[in-house]
Amino acid sequence: MKPIGETTVLITGASRGIGAAIATRFAKEGFRIVIHYAQSHEAANEVARRCMGYGSDVMTISADLRSNEQLKRMRDKLEAEGFIPDILINNAGVAYYGLFTDVTEEQWDECMAVNLKGAFLCTQLFAPQMIRQRYGRIINVSSVWGITGASCEVIYSTAKGGINAFTKALAKELAPSGITVNAVAPGAVETEMIDHLDADERYALQEEIPLGRLGSPEEVASLVYYLALPESGYLTGQVISPNGGWQA
Repeated sequence: MKPIGETTVLITGASRGIGAAIATRFAKEGFRIVIHYAQSHEAANEVARRCMGYGSDVMTISADLRSNEQLKRMRDKLEAEGFIPDILINNAGVAYYGLFTDVTEEQWDECMAVNLKGAFLCTQLFAPQMIRQRYGRIINVSSVWGITGASCEVIYSTAKGGINAFTKALAKELAPSGITVNAVAPGAVETEMIDHLDADERYALQEEIPLGRLGSPEEVASLVYYLALPESGYLTGQVISPNGGWQA
């Protein structure tokens, strides 16, 4: 592994929520950070300023995860700037909440394209460099619903279940090259993805969680950080769910 100050981490969807917390966690430790975002330019810049406050080298970059062409341009730009990732964190995702019978084909395509295809395309673009250097970490941010499934979140659960299978299969393929592939599948975390819940629904949700509270983005980020360390080199193909005992 390179020295920490020369090791680059790319986090997709890092302008807010769990992605922003992950970027900040790595910046605190001195890693070089690439903050990917789709449209939230100012939010991404705010995360970048926070990371630079810890002395980290930071680059922000925008690309549509659904577009292989845009992602290739992103890779070329990162390569030109010397920011090719040694650690890839596929965090970006979109949620859909509603009855399965109301799901449109367009909503299905959007959910699969961002949550599943985006992770596939990014990994396919950046894994070759990891293979050449015989070292790398790929960490996919999934969801507890990818393990257990959730009523009224069928297409989101399906996409995250795909991420979990992708993680397990890819881990076996890349292990001989010294690359680990793991997934973090959070339970209920205090982010915009649960903004659709009203106060009563949030209270009922917390009552179901043995720890009695929602998780924080920082707690998820700490687990992601551990999986990226050299010390986690014997841990691969795993889907780990920090969920407060909710779906244990």
